[in-house]
Amino acid sequence: MRPDGTGCTSGLIELSGGTLLMGSDSPEAYPQDGEGPVREVDVAPFAISATAVTVQEFAAFVDATGHVTDAEHFGDALVFAGLVSPDAQPRGAVAATPWWHVVPGASWRHPGGPGSTVEDRADHPVTQVSQRDANAYAAWASGRLPTEQEWEWASRGGLVQQPFPWGAEREPDGTARMNTFVGDFPDPAGAVGTVPVDAFAPNGYGLFNTTGNVWEWTSSPFSAWDRRPVLRGGSYLCHDSYCRRYRTSARTANTPDTALGHTGFRLAANG
Repeated sequence: MRPDGTGCTSGLIELSGGTLLMGSDSPEAYPQDGEGPVREVDVAPFAISATAVTVQEFAAFVDATGHVTDAEHFGDALVFAGLVSPDAQPRGAVAATPWWHVVPGASWRHPGGPGSTVEDRADHPVTQVSQRDANAYAAWASGRLPTEQEWEWASRGGLVQQPFPWGAEREPDGTARMNTFVGDFPDPAGAVGTVPVDAFAPNGYGLFNTTGNVWEWTSSPFSAWDRRPVLRGGSYLCHDSYCRRYRTSARTANTPDTALGHTGFRLAANG
C-alpha cells in the first residue's frame, strides 16, 4: 500500500476509500442530471482497474464462454453517423439525436456495422456492450462493476471538487488531456472514435481515461424513480457546444440492454 492509500494487485488498483464530496454545484454542471447538490458520501475500500476493458480482453471472455452480446442478440446497435461503415445499411437516424443511426449488424466485433472491424483495436476499449454484457464479463473475471460513488472517487484521483482528473483547467498546458470531440458537432474537424485505453496521462490514482474516450457502465441506478443504470465519464462525442459531460461529476443513464459505439466499462472488486 502506497502512502496515498493506493496499491496495485491482481491487475486492479486498491483504493482505501474515505469521505467523498460527490457531485458538483458548478455552473458547468447539469442540475437536471442530479449532479448537485454536493454531498458527503462514505466510500469503503475497493479496487478498480486502471483502464477500461479492452477489445482483446473482451474477446478472451467471448472465446472462453461463448457469450452472445445484446447487440448480437437484437441484431443492431447505435453508431455515430460519422463512423457508420460504408458497407452498412442503417435503418435510419434516431429522431431526438439524429447523429445516432440504428445499424443492423453493429456489435463489439463490428462497431460501425458490417465491414468494420476491431482487428487493429486490441488495446482500445470494447464498445457496443450493454450493462448486461458488462456484468457477464465481470462475473467471469471474478469482479463486478463499480458503484457510481466508487467510480467518482477513483476518477477524481485524490483531488477534491475538481472537474477533471488532473485539476481545474480542461487544457492547462494548451494540449488535450482526454479524447473528446473536436469540430463543430456533429461535424468532426479530425479523427473521431476511440483511442487506446492507456492514452493520455493517468490520474493521481493511476487510472487512465476516466473522462472522455468512452462512457462507462456502473452498477448504480440513476435515481430512486429512474432505475436505469448510471454511466460515467463522457466519451469521444462530448463537446462543450451541447454536452459538457466530460467531467468527473457528470452522469447520464441508459437502459441495461442498450449498446452504443461510445460506451464501455471497467472492473471493480471489494477491498
